[in-house]
Amino acid sequence: MREEFGPDEGLDPRQLEALKERVEGSPFHSWSGMHLTEVGHGEARVEMELEDHHLNPQKIAHGGIIAAIADTAIGLALRSVLPSGHTHRTAQLNVHFLSKGDGTHLIGAGKAYHRGRRMGYGEAEVSDETGVLLARASATFIVLPAPGAF
Repeated sequence: MREEFGPDEGLDPRQLEALKERVEGSPFHSWSGMHLTEVGHGEARVEMELEDHHLNPQKIAHGGIIAAIADTAIGLALRSVLPSGHTHRTAQLNVHFLSKGDGTHLIGAGKAYHRGRRMGYGEAEVSDETGVLLARASATFIVLPAPGAF
């Protein structure tokens, strides 16, 4: 069953900007070059340009980078509908690789389908700049109070 999040759920514009700043300030996201391009109402879009350090020995996108962009997109989609003062941690990530990533740009589109008091669930698709679907992923998250929130 799909849970749709209405326009009254999700982050206000100040929280959305703070979330974008948080991603941009993350050492991992900075290293990888991931950028949050859209977020809100249970959906998120993350993009990145592929560089040499993202490639495996066959010169295609490393599976870990594809998994990371999927995890990030799903996590941020869920984060956009969490109550103020809460955060999330990935408990499980399942990735199905469908095509080789030999493009130059990755796009992760995540959607939150369930937000409970303690758990959340979402899915993502990762594609390249031409629209080729590289992977589908699903993830379960633990929902918990953010450090220092209470």
